[in-house]
Amino acid sequence: MTVSYDLSGLDEIAKLIVTKAKHKILLFNGEMGAGKTTLIKAICEYLGVNDTVSSPTFSLVNEYEGDDKIIYHFDFYRIQHEDEAYAIGFEEYEYNGDFLLIEWGEKISNLLPKEVHHINILIEENELRTLTIS
Repeated sequence: MTVSYDLSGLDEIAKLIVTKAKHKILLFNGEMGAGKTTLIKAICEYLGVNDTVSSPTFSLVNEYEGDDKIIYHFDFYRIQHEDEAYAIGFEEYEYNGDFLLIEWGEKISNLLPKEVHHINILIEENELRTLTIS
C-alpha cells in the first residue's frame, strides 16, 4: 500500500498503519530527516501514550505505556554490530506480543522475524511524503 501525506495528515496515517498492521513489529525506513520519529510519535499517540515520545538514539530503546499495551521504540542508528542489540536483550522484546517500532532496522536484519511490516518514507517536493507499507 502506498499513500502520500503531509504533516497535517499525520494522525490519519498513524491510524491507517495501526489498523492495517497484521504484525506488531514495524520497521521504519527512510533517510535522516524523513520523519520516522515524527510518525512514531503519532502512532504512539494513537495507541494512547500520554508520555513525551522522543527518539531513543542514545538509549537504543524507549518504553511507553499506551491503552492497555506497551510500546517499545527502538533506534539502531548508532549501533555498529548486531551484538549491541543482543546486549540490550532485543530478542526478548520480539516475542512478548507488544508493539515494536524500530528505526534503522536494517542494522539488525538478521535478528528480525519474517513477520514484520516495512514502512518506507520518502520525502517528495513541498514536504509531501510518500509512505509505502509492506
